Amino acid sequence: MLEAGNKAPDFTLSDKDGKDVSLRDFLGKKVVLYFYPRDNTPGCTRQACAFAAAFEDFKRLGTVVIGVSKDSVASHVKFAEKHSLPFILLSDPDRKAIEAYGVWQEKKNYGKVSMGVVRSTFIIDENGIVEKVMPKVKPDTNAAEILAYLKGE
Repeated sequence: MLEAGNKAPDFTLSDKDGKDVSLRDFLGKKVVLYFYPRDNTPGCTRQACAFAAAFEDFKRLGTVVIGVSKDSVASHVKFAEKHSLPFILLSDPDRKAIEAYGVWQEKKNYGKVSMGVVRSTFIIDENGIVEKVMPKVKPDTNAAEILAYLKGE
């Protein structure tokens, strides 16, 4: 997994509208880049809704919120519409960004070992450098923890 101080790997992925979005598009702004396992699962829904509830606070701080999963563009459209998600959702079916950020890892669930996305968040500064890494975050508190960090609390 990347560490604070690393250059954030650039990527270009499709958003829920099928438009290509690159990380470099946001140079000059702070970016909260969060990776999550799947649309419409309980934890991922709670996490996305928490980011949606705090979206205006992130905007006031000049911070862009981007969620990334392996789900399809069509899945992201349904997820965003169902939960009124105002931020960017990117589809990474080939795991380009997921692997570049080191969040594709071995997971254990009820004794079963498999590979999957480990819920992780990266705060990227205005120059494209990873400022903070938050591995294995909790879906219910992730957005609030990031806001507190950005406000210096």
